[in-house]
Order: sequence, then structure tokens, then C-alpha cells
Amino acid sequence: MEDFVAELRKAVGFKETTESGDIVLVVIDTPRSLVYARVRDIIRDTSRRDEWWNVSLQLLTVPPQEVVWTLRSDQFTGREIFTMGGDKRFIQAVDLDSSPAGPEMDDNGGEKKARPRLQVVK
Repeated sequence: MEDFVAELRKAVGFKETTESGDIVLVVIDTPRSLVYARVRDIIRDTSRRDEWWNVSLQLLTVPPQEVVWTLRSDQFTGREIFTMGGDKRFIQAVDLDSSPAGPEMDDNGGEKKARPRLQVVK
């Protein structure tokens, strides 16, 4: 999972913070899946002693699904890969205004053949 997330960081522009209204990329290890979600709300879970947050997500699936996960800040801002039910997960807000570097050009001004940015890591 760590290698997969490292490859994602090369291909996707991520934000440092996560706020209500952000689009996040959710990665689930087993089965390996990627899904976008919209952060609907982030509310402090006052029932816990440490800082935990109830993060309401609208998974952008067909049909859309609503979930609420109780997470620490490091978990919903991409600073930590965490587990839920024994499966590794990763969440980080996507920076829709940034894009990966454009295509490389060869010496004649033509576009070099693109190398795949993501690869399957088993």
C-alpha cells in the first residue's frame, strides 16, 4: 500500500489540508480500489479524549453512498495510512487546480511517448 500511495503522489496533486467541500481520493487496499468522495462535514467527536473527528463523506459511486468515519487529522489528510476492519486505507484531498507535469518533448518538438505513471504493485 505504501508503494501504491507513493506512485499516486507522483500522478495526482494533493492538498496539505482537508476541509468541508473538498474532493478526496480514498484508497482501499483489499480489494484494491480507488474512489473519489466529497467531504460533507468534519465534526469533532467530543466523546473521545483524544482528538478524533467524525468525517462525513459522500462516496462518488453509482449509486452515491454516504459514510461517516471517525478519524484523526493525520488519517484524513493523507499523513497516515490507517486500517479499518483490518484493511489499509488512505485518504487525501485532491488539489483540482494543480496537475501533474505536462508531456515531455523530444529534440524535434514532438511529444515523447508517455511512460505509465501508475503501475500495479503486488
